[in-house]
Amino acid sequence: MISTSTALRLGYGAFATIDSTLSASSKPQWHRARRWTKPLLMPLLAASLATDRRARTSPLARTVLVGQAAGWAGDIALLGDEPSDFAVGASAFAAGHAAYIAGLLAQRQRPANPAGPAAVAALWAVGAPRTLLAARRSAPVLAPLLGGYSAILAGTAAAATVLGPEVPAAARRSTLTGAGLFLLSDSLLGLRKFVLSSPPAWLEGAVMASYCAAQYLIADGAARSGEAPAGA
Repeated sequence: MISTSTALRLGYGAFATIDSTLSASSKPQWHRARRWTKPLLMPLLAASLATDRRARTSPLARTVLVGQAAGWAGDIALLGDEPSDFAVGASAFAAGHAAYIAGLLAQRQRPANPAGPAAVAALWAVGAPRTLLAARRSAPVLAPLLGGYSAILAGTAAAATVLGPEVPAAARRSTLTGAGLFLLSDSLLGLRKFVLSSPPAWLEGAVMASYCAAQYLIADGAARSGEAPAGA
Protein backbone atom coordinates (compact mmCIF):
# COMPACT_ATOMS: atom_id res chain seq x y z
CA MET A 1 0.00 0.00 0.00
CA ILE A 2 1.44 3.37 -0.99
CA SER A 3 1.82 6.12 1.57
CA THR A 4 -0.33 9.24 1.68
CA SER A 5 2.67 11.33 0.65
CA THR A 6 3.35 9.14 -2.40
CA ALA A 7 -0.31 9.21 -3.44
CA LEU A 8 -0.31 13.01 -3.24
CA ARG A 9 2.90 13.20 -5.29
CA LEU A 10 1.30 11.00 -7.95
CA GLY A 11 -1.73 13.27 -7.92
CA TYR A 12 0.53 16.26 -8.38
CA GLY A 13 2.24 14.55 -11.31
CA ALA A 14 -1.09 13.78 -12.94
CA PHE A 15 -2.44 17.32 -12.59
CA ALA A 16 0.90 18.81 -13.68
CA THR A 17 0.75 16.73 -16.86
CA ILE A 18 -2.85 17.73 -17.54
CA ASP A 19 -2.26 21.40 -16.86
CA SER A 20 0.90 21.52 -18.99
CA THR A 21 -1.00 19.87 -21.84
CA LEU A 22 -3.88 22.32 -21.53
CA SER A 23 -1.50 25.28 -21.47
CA ALA A 24 0.21 24.09 -24.68
CA SER A 25 -3.07 24.18 -26.62
CA SER A 26 -4.12 26.97 -28.94
CA LYS A 27 -7.78 26.36 -28.05
CA PRO A 28 -9.23 28.97 -25.66
CA GLN A 29 -11.53 26.45 -24.01
CA TRP A 30 -8.56 24.34 -23.01
CA HIS A 31 -7.00 27.34 -21.33
CA ARG A 32 -10.24 28.09 -19.50
CA ALA A 33 -10.20 24.53 -18.15
CA ARG A 34 -6.98 25.38 -16.31
CA ARG A 35 -9.08 27.20 -13.72
CA TRP A 36 -9.77 23.70 -12.36
CA THR A 37 -6.27 22.22 -12.66
CA LYS A 38 -3.64 24.87 -11.97
CA PRO A 39 -4.95 25.90 -8.51
CA LEU A 40 -4.62 22.27 -7.33
CA LEU A 41 -0.92 21.93 -8.09
CA MET A 42 0.74 23.58 -5.10
CA PRO A 43 -1.77 22.29 -2.51
CA LEU A 44 -1.13 18.73 -3.69
CA LEU A 45 2.64 19.19 -3.67
CA ALA A 46 2.65 20.93 -0.29
CA ALA A 47 0.44 18.22 1.23
CA SER A 48 2.78 15.55 -0.11
CA LEU A 49 5.74 17.25 1.57
CA ALA A 50 3.89 17.90 4.82
CA THR A 51 2.89 14.24 5.10
CA ASP A 52 6.34 12.89 4.18
CA ARG A 53 7.97 11.33 7.24
CA ARG A 54 11.35 12.64 6.18
CA ALA A 55 10.07 16.22 6.39
CA ARG A 56 9.81 15.93 10.18
CA THR A 57 13.58 16.28 10.46
CA SER A 58 14.16 18.30 7.30
CA PRO A 59 15.83 21.69 7.79
CA LEU A 60 14.35 22.88 4.49
CA ALA A 61 10.73 21.71 4.76
CA ARG A 62 9.29 24.72 6.56
CA THR A 63 10.67 27.37 4.20
CA VAL A 64 9.76 25.26 1.15
CA LEU A 65 6.18 25.00 2.40
CA VAL A 66 6.10 28.80 2.76
CA GLY A 67 7.47 29.12 -0.77
CA GLN A 68 4.83 26.73 -2.09
CA ALA A 69 2.05 28.76 -0.46
CA ALA A 70 3.37 31.88 -2.20
CA GLY A 71 3.66 29.89 -5.44
CA TRP A 72 0.00 28.90 -5.13
CA ALA A 73 -0.97 32.58 -4.92
CA GLY A 74 1.21 33.30 -7.94
CA ASP A 75 -0.31 30.43 -9.92
CA ILE A 76 -3.80 31.77 -9.37
CA ALA A 77 -2.82 35.34 -10.23
CA LEU A 78 -1.20 34.25 -13.49
CA LEU A 79 -4.41 32.61 -14.66
CA GLY A 80 -5.27 36.17 -15.67
CA ASP A 81 -3.54 37.91 -18.54
CA GLU A 82 -3.67 41.54 -17.44
CA PRO A 83 -0.55 43.49 -16.41
CA SER A 84 -1.96 43.70 -12.88
CA ASP A 85 -2.25 39.89 -12.78
CA PHE A 86 1.37 39.56 -13.84
CA ALA A 87 2.45 42.06 -11.19
CA VAL A 88 0.62 40.19 -8.42
CA GLY A 89 1.92 36.85 -9.66
CA ALA A 90 5.54 38.01 -9.88
CA SER A 91 5.31 39.56 -6.41
CA ALA A 92 3.95 36.31 -4.97
CA PHE A 93 6.68 34.25 -6.59
CA ALA A 94 9.32 36.70 -5.38
CA ALA A 95 8.06 36.17 -1.83
CA GLY A 96 8.23 32.42 -2.38
CA HIS A 97 11.81 32.60 -3.61
CA ALA A 98 12.73 34.75 -0.62
CA ALA A 99 11.55 31.87 1.56
CA TYR A 100 13.53 29.35 -0.49
CA ILE A 101 16.66 31.49 -0.24
CA ALA A 102 16.30 31.89 3.53
CA GLY A 103 16.11 28.13 3.99
CA LEU A 104 18.99 27.39 1.64
CA LEU A 105 21.35 29.98 3.09
CA ALA A 106 20.70 28.66 6.59
CA GLN A 107 22.22 25.36 5.37
CA ARG A 108 25.05 26.86 3.34
CA GLN A 109 28.58 25.58 3.42
CA ARG A 110 31.00 27.70 5.44
CA PRO A 111 33.09 29.04 3.86
CA ALA A 112 31.01 28.85 0.70
CA ASN A 113 32.66 28.23 -2.65
CA PRO A 114 31.99 31.34 -4.78
CA ALA A 115 32.22 29.42 -8.07
CA GLY A 116 28.57 28.34 -8.06
CA PRO A 117 27.05 31.78 -7.40
CA ALA A 118 29.48 33.31 -9.92
CA ALA A 119 28.32 30.84 -12.60
CA VAL A 120 24.66 31.67 -11.89
CA ALA A 121 25.43 35.40 -12.05
CA ALA A 122 27.14 34.92 -15.41
CA LEU A 123 24.15 33.01 -16.80
CA TRP A 124 21.83 35.73 -15.52
CA ALA A 125 23.97 38.44 -17.15
CA VAL A 126 23.86 36.62 -20.48
CA GLY A 127 20.13 35.88 -20.57
CA ALA A 128 18.24 38.41 -18.46
CA PRO A 129 19.10 41.82 -20.00
CA ARG A 130 17.43 41.05 -23.34
CA THR A 131 14.16 40.14 -21.66
CA LEU A 132 14.31 43.11 -19.32
CA LEU A 133 14.92 45.52 -22.20
CA ALA A 134 12.03 43.98 -24.14
CA ALA A 135 9.81 44.31 -21.08
CA ARG A 136 10.82 47.94 -20.70
CA ARG A 137 9.68 48.62 -24.26
CA SER A 138 6.41 46.67 -24.16
CA ALA A 139 5.40 47.03 -20.50
CA PRO A 140 7.46 49.79 -18.86
CA VAL A 141 5.39 49.70 -15.67
CA LEU A 142 6.25 46.04 -15.13
CA ALA A 143 9.95 46.27 -16.03
CA PRO A 144 11.28 47.22 -12.54
CA LEU A 145 9.22 44.45 -10.93
CA LEU A 146 10.44 41.96 -13.50
CA GLY A 147 14.04 43.01 -12.90
CA GLY A 148 13.71 42.51 -9.15
CA TYR A 149 11.99 39.16 -9.57
CA SER A 150 14.62 38.00 -12.04
CA ALA A 151 17.37 38.83 -9.55
CA ILE A 152 15.73 37.05 -6.64
CA LEU A 153 15.08 34.01 -8.82
CA ALA A 154 18.77 33.90 -9.69
CA GLY A 155 19.42 34.22 -5.97
CA THR A 156 17.59 30.94 -5.35
CA ALA A 157 19.75 29.16 -7.91
CA ALA A 158 22.89 30.73 -6.45
CA ALA A 159 21.92 29.70 -2.91
CA ALA A 160 21.28 26.15 -4.11
CA THR A 161 24.92 25.89 -5.24
CA VAL A 162 26.32 26.45 -1.75
CA LEU A 163 24.43 23.90 0.34
CA GLY A 164 26.71 22.32 2.92
CA PRO A 165 27.57 18.66 3.47
CA GLU A 166 25.02 18.40 6.30
CA VAL A 167 22.42 18.26 3.53
CA PRO A 168 22.53 14.83 1.84
CA ALA A 169 23.99 14.77 -1.66
CA ALA A 170 20.71 13.57 -3.22
CA ALA A 171 18.89 16.50 -1.62
CA ARG A 172 21.50 18.94 -2.91
CA ARG A 173 21.18 17.55 -6.45
CA SER A 174 17.38 17.74 -6.45
CA THR A 175 17.37 21.26 -5.06
CA LEU A 176 19.96 22.56 -7.50
CA THR A 177 18.26 20.95 -10.50
CA GLY A 178 14.90 22.35 -9.38
CA ALA A 179 16.33 25.85 -8.99
CA GLY A 180 17.92 25.58 -12.44
CA LEU A 181 14.64 24.48 -14.01
CA PHE A 182 12.91 27.44 -12.32
CA LEU A 183 15.39 29.72 -14.09
CA LEU A 184 14.68 27.97 -17.38
CA SER A 185 10.91 28.17 -16.92
CA ASP A 186 10.93 31.88 -16.18
CA SER A 187 13.36 32.54 -19.03
CA LEU A 188 10.90 30.85 -21.39
CA LEU A 189 8.05 32.83 -19.84
CA GLY A 190 9.88 36.11 -20.40
CA LEU A 191 10.65 35.10 -23.98
CA ARG A 192 7.01 34.25 -24.64
CA LYS A 193 5.52 37.31 -22.95
CA PHE A 194 7.97 40.08 -23.81
CA VAL A 195 10.36 39.09 -26.60
CA LEU A 196 8.42 37.10 -29.20
CA SER A 197 5.64 38.89 -31.05
CA SER A 198 3.83 35.67 -31.99
CA PRO A 199 4.98 32.90 -29.65
CA PRO A 200 3.94 29.35 -30.54
CA ALA A 201 1.26 27.76 -28.37
CA TRP A 202 3.56 24.95 -27.24
CA LEU A 203 5.92 27.43 -25.58
CA GLU A 204 3.47 28.04 -22.76
CA GLY A 205 3.31 24.29 -22.26
CA ALA A 206 7.10 24.21 -21.99
CA VAL A 207 6.95 27.00 -19.41
CA MET A 208 4.45 25.08 -17.32
CA ALA A 209 6.14 21.70 -17.63
CA SER A 210 9.52 23.06 -16.54
CA TYR A 211 7.87 25.02 -13.71
CA CYS A 212 6.06 21.95 -12.40
CA ALA A 213 9.25 19.91 -12.55
CA ALA A 214 11.14 22.68 -10.75
CA GLN A 215 8.66 22.85 -7.89
CA TYR A 216 8.62 19.06 -7.59
CA LEU A 217 12.41 18.83 -7.39
CA ILE A 218 12.66 21.61 -4.81
CA ALA A 219 10.08 19.77 -2.70
CA ASP A 220 11.94 16.51 -3.24
CA GLY A 221 15.15 18.17 -2.10
CA ALA A 222 13.42 19.39 1.05
CA ALA A 223 12.12 15.89 1.81
CA ARG A 224 15.47 14.25 1.13
CA SER A 225 17.24 16.75 3.36
CA GLY A 226 15.56 14.97 6.25
CA GLU A 227 17.47 11.78 5.45
CA ALA A 228 20.72 10.97 7.20
CA PRO A 229 23.79 11.88 5.08
CA ALA A 230 25.68 8.92 3.66
CA GLY A 231 28.10 7.53 6.18
CA ALA A 232 26.29 9.09 9.13
